[in-house]
Amino acid sequence: MPKDSDMRVIAKKILREFWIKHADGEQQLKSWYNEVEKSEWKNTNEIKKEYPTASVLGSNRFVFNIKGNNYRLIVKINFQYQMIWIRFIGTHKEYDRIDANKI
Repeated sequence: MPKDSDMRVIAKKILREFWIKHADGEQQLKSWYNEVEKSEWKNTNEIKKEYPTASVLGSNRFVFNIKGNNYRLIVKINFQYQMIWIRFIGTHKEYDRIDANKI
């Protein structure tokens, strides 16, 4: 059972639906999910220490490169409540067509 302070990721279903279509990203997405769920990040610096290639956007949004940057994962984090909302997962090409700061 996770401690109260561990991050909660909302919603794993989005990741699962993505890796069904893109099986080559399944293991890396599962690893990301498991690592993040055990994290207790309090600020951006703690994320950058664990994920140096993560991009920091405005409004507590972060972009994680998945599978050698083949896929992009955008999340929004509430540090106080230790919650992460998945805002987008897609190919690099799909990522280029969205506004990462607003999605």
